[in-house]
Amino acid sequence: MNAVMTGRKVLAIFVLGFGIIITVNLTLAFNAIRTFPGLETKNSYVASQQFDANRAAQEALGWQTSLVLEGDTLILDMRDRAGRPVGDADIVSTLGRATNVSQDMTPAFAFDGQVWRAPVDLAPGNWDLRMQATAADGTIFRRRLKLETIR
Repeated sequence: MNAVMTGRKVLAIFVLGFGIIITVNLTLAFNAIRTFPGLETKNSYVASQQFDANRAAQEALGWQTSLVLEGDTLILDMRDRAGRPVGDADIVSTLGRATNVSQDMTPAFAFDGQVWRAPVDLAPGNWDLRMQATAADGTIFRRRLKLETIR
């Protein structure tokens, strides 16, 4: 049997090859847009005008933070420059995935005298805690803390 390459066969190979490439690209683009969590800020130029002043105010507080998961409890440790626990802050936070917002939750942190604790039910993987703590003097302290869970 003699296999002859005709124009129709070559056309079919090209159409099939480019069809696969276009289908894969459209699928990836659709999923990227569908899971996009949104903008960090509405106007980056306006936000940039206050960046240095906000950073200096946060650094003046001297707060250090760490985040761990113990069982089903999220533990946020905030300490001042002297190593004392920071318990007089007003904390607002969102815990979620870095890539989409479908699993976002708002942990209810409570200060126990040493650390901030919040009950959570987390699936395995990488999580981000986007937190904002307001100090007693009104200074806003923002951090994004990474957390990896393995179960």
